[in-house]
Amino acid sequence: MTDLAERRGLDLDVYQPAEDSGLLAAAAVEGAHGRVLEVGTGSGWVAERIREECGLRVVGSDRNPNAARQAGERGVEAVVGDLLDPFVADAFDTVCFNPPYLPTDPDNEWDDWMEQALSGGETGRELIDPFLADVDRVLAPDGVVFLLVSSLTGYEEVLALIEAAGFDHAVAVEESFPFETLTVLRLTRAG
Repeated sequence: MTDLAERRGLDLDVYQPAEDSGLLAAAAVEGAHGRVLEVGTGSGWVAERIREECGLRVVGSDRNPNAARQAGERGVEAVVGDLLDPFVADAFDTVCFNPPYLPTDPDNEWDDWMEQALSGGETGRELIDPFLADVDRVLAPDGVVFLLVSSLTGYEEVLALIEAAGFDHAVAVEESFPFETLTVLRLTRAG
């Protein structure tokens, strides 16, 4: 696998497009507008789809410098940073996030970039809570958020976090797989 990935120019430390990526891209292409941010951009594939299919300027961010580099190779303006920390208030009209959502026993976690791209901590919601606590700050007044949620993370618990953060939600797209259901929620400010 390493030889094949290297021949294809893939970085094994960077999350590559999968079913969840396709769902997030489909929802965002349908509803993104204005200035777009993809948090946790990984390879930059989703950001590239939005840019190419909507003609919008898209910025990607990721904690992993290898991901930011790979997204940049796709022509995506990419920033190395933790969640929304690098960005100023009211900077984006659309924010997209496919968070690491696999529930992981802390005793079984590895200390590498791919683990960080997949593991959502014990509940699968480790990064969803801080994201929701801060996304309102970077969102323009009529902004929208597309958040991918797995049934493995506790769907009802995520909805409670969304409501506590002051957002209304609607299902943008949803697909069931043998072991989970993936849903992209469209969030707008409540009221």
